[in-house]
Amino acid sequence: MASVIRITKEFSFEMAHVLWNYDGPCRNVHGHSYRLFVTISGVPIDTQEHPKNGMVIDFTDLKSIVRKEIVNIFDHAVVVNKRYANDKIELFSRLFGNTVAVDYQPTCENLVSDFAGRITKHFPGEIRLHSLKLYETSTSFAEWYASDNE
Repeated sequence: MASVIRITKEFSFEMAHVLWNYDGPCRNVHGHSYRLFVTISGVPIDTQEHPKNGMVIDFTDLKSIVRKEIVNIFDHAVVVNKRYANDKIELFSRLFGNTVAVDYQPTCENLVSDFAGRITKHFPGEIRLHSLKLYETSTSFAEWYASDNE
C-alpha cells in the first residue's frame, strides 16, 4: 500500500503593503520580510524507470510553480487594496515602482488565502496543496489548510 507523504518548501520575499481604512499604524506603507512554507501531499512515484521515482514532486518543480505564481509577482512590491482611488494607486506606482492592486485588504490572512488559490491549480496529477504558512514577522503568521477550505 502506498503512503501519502507531505513535503514542504520554504520561500522568502520582501514586500510592502498598506491597509486601506485601517485604524492603526499599518495604514501607512510599510514592509516585511515574508517567509512562506508550502506543504503539498501525494503518493511518491513508484516506477523504477521514472526519472522522479520516489518523489511526490521534484522540489525544483514546486519551486518553479511558487516562484511564477507568487514570488515573482509579490517580491519587492507594494500591495494595495483596489478600493484606493485610481489616482492614489498611480501615485503608489510612481513612488514605489512595482505596485500590485488586489481585490482584498492585503493582510497576512488574506494574502495566504490568495496564494493558495494562485498555486493549487498548477499541481500535477493527484498532488494536493495541504497547507500554507505565511510569516509576516518572525513571531506572527497566518495558516491556510485545505481541510478547512473544502
